[in-house]
Amino acid sequence: MTTQTALIVDDEPDIRSLLEITLSRMGITTHTAPDLTTARSLLEQHSPQLCLTDMNLPDGNGIDLVHWIQQHAPNTPVAVITAYGNMDTAIESLKAGAFDFVSKPVDLPRLRELVNSALKLSEPGPRDTTEADQPGLLLGESAQIRKLRNQTRKLARSQAPVFVSGESGTGKELVARMIHMQGPRSDGPFVAVNCGAIPSELMESEFFGHKKGSFTGAVESKDGLFRSADGGTLFLDEVADLPLAMQVKLLRAIQEKAVRPVGETREVPVDIRVLSATHKNLTELVQEGSFRQDLFYRINVIELVVPPLRERSEDIPLLARHVLERIAREYECEPATLTQTAIEQLRGYEFPGNVRELENILERAFTLCDDDRIDADDLHLNGGMAPASPTNGEPEATEEPRIPDGNIDLEGYLESIERQAIEKALEATRWNKTAAAKRLGISFRALRYRLKKLGME
Repeated sequence: MTTQTALIVDDEPDIRSLLEITLSRMGITTHTAPDLTTARSLLEQHSPQLCLTDMNLPDGNGIDLVHWIQQHAPNTPVAVITAYGNMDTAIESLKAGAFDFVSKPVDLPRLRELVNSALKLSEPGPRDTTEADQPGLLLGESAQIRKLRNQTRKLARSQAPVFVSGESGTGKELVARMIHMQGPRSDGPFVAVNCGAIPSELMESEFFGHKKGSFTGAVESKDGLFRSADGGTLFLDEVADLPLAMQVKLLRAIQEKAVRPVGETREVPVDIRVLSATHKNLTELVQEGSFRQDLFYRINVIELVVPPLRERSEDIPLLARHVLERIAREYECEPATLTQTAIEQLRGYEFPGNVRELENILERAFTLCDDDRIDADDLHLNGGMAPASPTNGEPEATEEPRIPDGNIDLEGYLESIERQAIEKALEATRWNKTAAAKRLGISFRALRYRLKKLGME
């Protein structure tokens, strides 16, 4: 087994000794330097798996060393030791490319967590998920998507908070998931939460957990999202939807790396990386006063912009093929292919719903096309569904469905009508699916798709 090495850079002998003893007890060989000049020389000689540097040094500062390492030893993660409470310096070091930071006086358990995470970067890396069987949101060969993939790989090596911005449907959660899976936390949990979907009165309990009996309905203790993500990544989607009162508590939890469950008197430490996203313009919300500037500053250390699909139309054929292959596997059919006319129509479409809309369009076209070929007419890019007409030349008299009074669960109501029509056709054809599909005026594939979707197989 290869011995792991670390470089400690600090001009205070007592701090160097403390760090050296701590790392030595972890089985790590250490080298020490009192200044930048010595540190650069040792980095060139030993190529350590980790560098810990103080911020204030006799011949410069820690951020100077971060910049130098980015240029000359990019595979060596560097963590900066900052003065207590100096969050501005910590954020500056992360922006410069530091892996992480730790504040003085150094909390040794926190230091050991940081060191273990950093050393995982020199181990055989986790599986690169770029070509994995995901929804295909980051597939493509356009300059924009190549840049985005490179950025996610680079950011995976850091612990800096990343803010993912982009329109709805572009794949912000997948970007966050890829940062997690390609980094040292890949063995830990990835917890995604839609901040806009949690009722405001339950937010504190959902995020931080609660003690049994702490409020009416708290029949048992609950960990909450922060503690569920311990050792991994917490992804805050639609973070702009958080109410101001919760923004204050979230900021404290992120800065202190600890949460206080509802009903508890003590804080519980958590080791998480925070990634966040929204389709809204967070800068404008800060100016309006509906989003706290200090929280924005804390979560937006590095911004990653996911391009809309219309700006990378050359990726559409590859994306479409990937989506159609996934749909075919899911419904156990042969994959459909797109005609050149259909491809050109897709490439000329604006896609306001981005890749999510492309998936919906192709799933609908898959059920409507004939002979495993999707033509332009099957796409219905204006949003309309093709009227299904019976193909046996004998259209049946149809009854006007009774629409219930009052509030309607539209999805459930339409599903029930679809289910009844399919059951009726199957009974009339003695459960011959080919004949039932013909009777319904849809393709056999469309019937199989609907049977699977409705759980009627």
